Amino acid sequence: MSKKVVTFGEIMLRLQTPSYQRISQAKSLEVEFGGGEANVAVSVSNYGMQGCFVTKLPDNAWGDKCISELRAMNVCTKHIARGGDRIGVYFVEKGASQRASTVLYDRANSAIALASADDFNWEEIFEGAEWFHWTGITPALSDASAANCLMACKKAKEMGVKVSCDLNFRKKLWTSEKAGKVMSELMPYVDVLIANEEDAEKVFGIKASATNITGGELSDEGYKDVAKQLVEKFGVKMVAITLRESISASVNNWAALLYDGKDFFKSKKYNIQIVDRVGGGDSFGGGLIYALLAGYSNQDSIEFAVAASCLKHSIEGDFNRVSVKEVEALMGGDGSGRVQR
Repeated sequence: MSKKVVTFGEIMLRLQTPSYQRISQAKSLEVEFGGGEANVAVSVSNYGMQGCFVTKLPDNAWGDKCISELRAMNVCTKHIARGGDRIGVYFVEKGASQRASTVLYDRANSAIALASADDFNWEEIFEGAEWFHWTGITPALSDASAANCLMACKKAKEMGVKVSCDLNFRKKLWTSEKAGKVMSELMPYVDVLIANEEDAEKVFGIKASATNITGGELSDEGYKDVAKQLVEKFGVKMVAITLRESISASVNNWAALLYDGKDFFKSKKYNIQIVDRVGGGDSFGGGLIYALLAGYSNQDSIEFAVAASCLKHSIEGDFNRVSVKEVEALMGGDGSGRVQR
């Protein structure tokens, strides 16, 4: 039986302008679905594990289509509650060169934001599960969503399920002050914490030294100190920090650090020509969860996660549609992009 990974959060209708068009010039929009935790469930399912996504969707055609898309990616949807009035929507305008990508949200009062504790039977959901993943987006949706997340974390720990969290701070959803308060209450249940260059500072006020994010200058030593502080403050067992050097909207350097409370593990760095960066962090989280559960060494786990995310940047849409074999080939140094015959 494959290992079961449960994720919990919001999946949204993703409406994207064709190619690199601006919203002001678009005559049509492309339909997809995406959301942090759903993207992770898709990744682990692609790698042969049992990804199980938990959310609440309206009982209408959009909810039906969303579930159908997840099932097509081999994600378990049996614990998705139905009800509420709407699915959240977000609009994507892909950037290029020096013009940044932009995301516009229309997600207020979505079904998952208004979900109640009665919508989820966590004991049943976690039966047979080995891992539970959520992101900072979920408790940011509403006070009710934060309460549901806390309930899930408590039940996961009670049942011996490992818990991971991607901080994923979203300033359009809540303030740093509110995020710090709510997330601090959830951190005692977290085993593996994932963050990027900005999250630790925006949520907990822990800033990396000798770093200029907008200038693309990141200090390994600064982020090692951030990881140490997160372990000391919250007692998490592992901290993974993604390191994105943004040269432009089209070109990034991409790497990551993993800290296990004793040693640091740094991945190789990839120079990425970006097709679509939305979901890049989620593909990293999905890769890390898979690798740790599959028994990879800490060094190989961070290499797998970064290579998986590197490949995701070449794929349209939120979902990372790659296999273990493809990720391991890139880990092994095959990044030439030559036609595979």
